[in-house]
Amino acid sequence: MNVWFSWHFWSLFLLGPPPDRSDRCRFCLIPIFLATGVLLGSTGCQPSHWLVKKQDAWSVFGHMPFQSESSIDPSERTHQTLKRLVLGEELEEDPEQAFAQLQKILQQEPSAEVLYAYAEMAYLLATTVEEEDEKRAFDLYVTSAANACEYLFDERFHATRNAYDPQFRGACDLYNHSLASAMRMINHHGGLKPGLQHFCNVGTESTLFRISSQVEHLKQDNIKKLDFVSDYEISGLPNHYRTYGLGVPLIVERRPDNKRAMLEKHYPPGLTIPVTAYLRVSTHRKSDADDTTIREAVLELHNPLQTPNVQVAGQWIPLESDSTTPLAHFLDHLDYTDVSAATSGLLHPDESPHPSGLYMLEPYQPGKIPVLLVHGIWATPISWMTMFNDLRSIPEIRRHYQFWCYFYPTGEPFVYTAADLREQMIQLRKLLDPQRAEPALEQIVMIGHSMGGLISRLQSVDSGDLFWQQVASQPLDVAKADPDTRKQIERTFFFRANPSVRRVVTIATPFAGSDLSNPTTQWLGSKLIKPPKIISDSLMKLNRENPDLLREGIADPTPTSLEMLAPGSAALKALAAATPAPWVSYHNVIGRTEQRDFLHKVTGDGDGVVSVASAHAGDAISEIVVNADHQTIHSHPQTVREVRRILLSHLSSLQLTKEEQSPERFEAAAAYFR
Repeated sequence: MNVWFSWHFWSLFLLGPPPDRSDRCRFCLIPIFLATGVLLGSTGCQPSHWLVKKQDAWSVFGHMPFQSESSIDPSERTHQTLKRLVLGEELEEDPEQAFAQLQKILQQEPSAEVLYAYAEMAYLLATTVEEEDEKRAFDLYVTSAANACEYLFDERFHATRNAYDPQFRGACDLYNHSLASAMRMINHHGGLKPGLQHFCNVGTESTLFRISSQVEHLKQDNIKKLDFVSDYEISGLPNHYRTYGLGVPLIVERRPDNKRAMLEKHYPPGLTIPVTAYLRVSTHRKSDADDTTIREAVLELHNPLQTPNVQVAGQWIPLESDSTTPLAHFLDHLDYTDVSAATSGLLHPDESPHPSGLYMLEPYQPGKIPVLLVHGIWATPISWMTMFNDLRSIPEIRRHYQFWCYFYPTGEPFVYTAADLREQMIQLRKLLDPQRAEPALEQIVMIGHSMGGLISRLQSVDSGDLFWQQVASQPLDVAKADPDTRKQIERTFFFRANPSVRRVVTIATPFAGSDLSNPTTQWLGSKLIKPPKIISDSLMKLNRENPDLLREGIADPTPTSLEMLAPGSAALKALAAATPAPWVSYHNVIGRTEQRDFLHKVTGDGDGVVSVASAHAGDAISEIVVNADHQTIHSHPQTVREVRRILLSHLSSLQLTKEEQSPERFEAAAAYFR
């Protein structure tokens, strides 16, 4: 959604007809607010609600085609099987007795048809007793799922099994429905956690049901909350990604691990994980003294992003999964909105209550390459969620990449923000890989939108003294400064390229600035935006102790982010002149629309904020132009496809060999992480 409408609309809406003489001053201020607002609001606004809770009647997978609300009404195939076994009349008179007789026949003369009928009858009986006898209903649901599983995989029926038979597909649905119903009953009582064990007794058969997590970071104490994907509908993301197979898709909110407090700081609060529950049924049975047969059924919790298939009876079976709904659930339960967090971070970067930092959007996975997303001005990582959702749906990308994001207060000048990101990347690397032995962490791909593209670019260049020379007439070495002040200045103005960053993708990035950042909007921005105190204090102190240090004409050593985006700004000149690391490849995406509204008259041919000329990157090995405005270009399908191409190309060209570790890069890495 675009927050800012056309100039003519706002003029009429705010002021009505053209002003008389007494209102001219107020009228003249409107372009100032509009231009500043458009520049600051370059990422547009995000939805306030990402999910819709379904009504109770929708809350399970839906009704089975043969299910009746008040009676036992089996499918036509099962009814035929019962009649063949002379159980048709008994079904109508006493369904429980018919079910018991069916169990005996199955044990004496096992067949696929009888097995399916038994599983279906167990499900139907469970639905009729669920309200009055929960334990009985749970035992029946588990029995139904376990026998549906045997129908699908038992070697005894391999010769007659037909995947094209509607009954085979019905067995898959029966397995998923029964399992979901059983899990809902456990979850209602808070027992759906690893470690649970329960004997499900049905007639002369007993099933030992237990729960086991196959996800390393999801053990009993790490699950804070669990929800069912089927309880929700997506409302805030354009695409909904699911895979189809066996199992029950879940939303799991993880509980922070207090034993790893430093690493937990890099997970966003309330992070949710897609999980699929799969019931693995043992075909081996044993009998006890009462001639009751016992088998085991283990409810396995899998992360389908890491384990999309499970091996059963010598074949790989796809898991039913949903990666979008858990993401939407996480976004819907954030304690801030995109606009509120972005606004406080812009206007009051020192006072913003929202947690800025470098975050992993999923638990860390060794062996996967990080893709680091950096948002633009007046935005938050929420602005990346459409692209993140789309890219994570691609199996090849999901197998080889993991996604991180950088959340920062955009009122800070981007050179200072880049210094903070630089340090956070070093700190996170030390936490994840203190020995620097993980090759995937040497292949980081950065993607930046708008000002985030400049911050990303700054991770891949050597500063030399270019940035310092833009503001100072003397070397820092000769300046009087206490250790803390000198350290603050050095971390900002003097830096080296990060040897772990291998590709940088910039999207609608104002390399040469934006004409929306002009003296008028800069003046207004200076009145609204308060620069970070630690930065302004350090530079002002340095200036007081060294009166001749700053260059003539540098009135304010702490420019706002708006001022740094002005065409010809000192920071942009220094970045353009900085030497890129030889190991980094650049890719660029430019926005361009055919609109010729007020903004395009100010900024020229481009996306309404950044001109085509300013967004051009001369050293990019690939560059495309997308028909999109500045607010939506990083979620545009063409941009997502281009990023997909870049990530897959990176994989195809990647060779983690000794030859790739050149002495130059090895020495740079050793010095950088020292």
